[in-house]
Amino acid sequence: MSRIVTCERKTKETDISITLNLDGTGNNDIHTGIGFFDHMLDGFARHGLFDLTVRVNGDLDVDSHHTIEDTGIVLGNAILKAIGDKVGIKRFGNMILPMDETLALCAVDLSGRPYLRYDAEFTVPKIGDMDTEMVKEFFYAVSYSAGMNIHLKIMDGENNHHMAEALFKSFGKALDMATMDEPRIKEAWTTKGSL
Repeated sequence: MSRIVTCERKTKETDISITLNLDGTGNNDIHTGIGFFDHMLDGFARHGLFDLTVRVNGDLDVDSHHTIEDTGIVLGNAILKAIGDKVGIKRFGNMILPMDETLALCAVDLSGRPYLRYDAEFTVPKIGDMDTEMVKEFFYAVSYSAGMNIHLKIMDGENNHHMAEALFKSFGKALDMATMDEPRIKEAWTTKGSL
């Protein structure tokens, strides 16, 4: 079954189109208007082995908030649509990812219940042209629109670029694990009967 989806969202603040292939090879074409955010989404896609196309026209004359948050909403919608009824997937995924001096943890559960637990403190207000407070807002938006638990934690780190990048890459790796087929399971992996 193909797990390639396209999701769009158009408001007075943003116009977004995302195409996601959960069974890709990490190829991506990302243009959000925020260079560092593009770099983060590239890391997510490459290390998750997702093919990802992102086109965003946002109100960057205001600030980066709507562009990043709404991209999270649309990406979460795409993930939810791509995993469908969740039959036969692993459901849980996790990664402890080193990046030089930084160590980041990400764990996800495609439970249908949104929840974000986020423990990451940046020491600068911006990395490139992206506000560091928007890292949390992005993952919050993904969590709620995809209906997934996401736990993110910087376990060690000094360099803000490395810390942000490790969070996005570890999320890609954990999500890849959670969306993998589990051939021993022929239904949704839950005691409830459905997710």
